[in-house]
Order: sequence, then structure tokens, then C-alpha cells
Amino acid sequence: MTKRTSFKEIMLRKFFNGILALFTTSTVVAQSEPLKILFIGNSYTHMNNMPQMFEKISKEAGMNVIVEKSALSGASFQVHSQRKDMFQAINKRNWDYIILQGYSRELTFEPSYLDTATVPYLNQIIDTIYRKNACTNLLFYMTWGYEDGFQEREEVNSFDKMADKIDSGYRYIGDRFDVPIVPVGMVWRKVKALGAMDLYDADRAHPSKYGSFLIASTFFEAIFGIPSKADVGIIQESDARKIRESVSEVLVEKRTVYNLDRIKIDLETVSLDTIDNEKLIVKYAVSHPNAKSVLWTFENGKTSGNFSGTHHLDKRGKHRIQLDVINKCGIKTTYTRDLIFI
Repeated sequence: MTKRTSFKEIMLRKFFNGILALFTTSTVVAQSEPLKILFIGNSYTHMNNMPQMFEKISKEAGMNVIVEKSALSGASFQVHSQRKDMFQAINKRNWDYIILQGYSRELTFEPSYLDTATVPYLNQIIDTIYRKNACTNLLFYMTWGYEDGFQEREEVNSFDKMADKIDSGYRYIGDRFDVPIVPVGMVWRKVKALGAMDLYDADRAHPSKYGSFLIASTFFEAIFGIPSKADVGIIQESDARKIRESVSEVLVEKRTVYNLDRIKIDLETVSLDTIDNEKLIVKYAVSHPNAKSVLWTFENGKTSGNFSGTHHLDKRGKHRIQLDVINKCGIKTTYTRDLIFI
């Protein structure tokens, strides 16, 4: 028997190579325990009760979540580090996700300033979080520029200038602490350019109801890996759809820039022709920063504990592939997907 000189690719489908989180309805078998999420921030977090919007969006999508907030108007990371109520909130539960948001103008300065005015206080907050639960997933909440920027400083005296500086500031601390960034500010910029709705409250800095919905929708897709529904009853469905589309575009385009693709599951189907038969192959791989061990289970009962490899399928059609990931805290998360081999 001799093989043909080349591979014939019947189908190549990387069906999920992007943002994955602990629980995604399209990929997870079951969510037996609620996902516990804490928002820490200032008025940009508590305005319009944004965490409650996030909770509603999540539950409308069938997610089992517990969502709480600890917010103080005008708080920088230094102010947060002095808040006893914030530390009480951190220690209240073993949080799956904690979102950290600082004062917008704080993040518009150069790294040399941030190293003394921000980093020491973030160290204190993050150390407390990890002492409570070493497997908590941290996310930085990137904010946006004021409508006309901050006029007292020339380098941020327009929306674009201020938005760029905030982006740079969050990327600096994101790299410094190896924490992914949810780029709310970049989604804000995209939707603002559409001119379809007013994202700002009366002071032209804080979020309107539309702005808060944008924030909640961005966090939903960043955490769960799927777009939010457009008809959850918070804003007009047509406006919600525009926001949802912008969220997806930004997150797909920027996921690597903001370190949101730390968890990847790649599956690739390939057909190899030989003279007298055909081999159906699945190439599999997982990248997961907190994984201690993995177990792939295929429909024919065969398993693999490798992070990457190949598996031969018995026939064409639909095949269910399950991946169990056990993290460094011993918590198991199960992902599943139906792979169709035409």
C-alpha cells in the first residue's frame, strides 16, 4: 500500500479559537455551581446599576451567576486599597471573576507615574484577592474618554487623546500584572463613531443607560465568549443589536492585544486519502494558563490526557468531543462541542 503524495483537506474548521471562559453555553456540558462575579470600581461601575444589567443579560442567556459590586464614586486604585468594605467584599466568597476599575484620569499618565501612583496599591489589592482564592480570574475594566477630553491637560484635551491614553495605561498595568483587559473604552469609541445613540450622561463623562448597557454587554461577551441577546428589555432592541455587533467586532479583533485569548481550544478536521481508504483525523489542542491536567474524551470512548495531539475518527458525521480541565486549585471545568465531519 502506498499513500498519495499530498493531503486532501476536506474541511478545516477551527470552531472555537478565541475568548473562552469558565462557562460558555455553547461549549460547556453543565454549570452545576453559579459563577461568582465581583465588580470593584467607582461610579463608572455603579452608574445605572451596571452590574445588575450584567446579571440580567447573563440570566437571559441561561447563565447561573451571582453578581455583586463594591463601588465608591471617584475612587482610584489608591483609594480602593484603603476601603475596608472592598476587602470585606473580596473575602466574602471564593470569586470566580473579579473586575478591577480605577479612576479614568489616573490611567492617562505615563508608566513612570503609574509605577508610584497606581502599581503599589494594585499589588496590595491583587495580593489580597489571590490569598483568598488563587484561582480567581482577574479582569481590568478599561474605561473611555470624556466626550471633550479633560481640558486641564493638553495631552488628553479631546476624546481621542484621552481614550488613547487610557488604553495605554490599562495595557501597561495589564502587562505588568499579567491580567487581561476588557476593552470597554474601545467598544465605546466604535459605538460613539456610529452616532446612533448617546452613550454619555448629562456631565458628558459618566455613562447613560446606553453606555452602561454597552459596558455590561462587553463584559458578558468577554467572560462567556458569546454575544449577548438583543432583546433583554433594557434598551431598544435595534440599539442593543448595534452595541452587540460592535462588542463582537472589537473583541474578535483585539483579543490578543488585550490578553483575552489566554484560554484557547482548537479543533481541526482533516481527511487523508490513501489508495484504498480514507483516514479521518481530528487535531486537538488546548492552551489554558491555569490548567494542571486535561482529559479529552471522544465518542468512541477513547481518551487522551495530552494538551495537544491527533485522534482518528471511525466515520463521517457528527462527533461529540469533551474536554475536562482541572486547574491548579483542583476545580474541574467541562467543555463539549459537536464536531461535524462532512
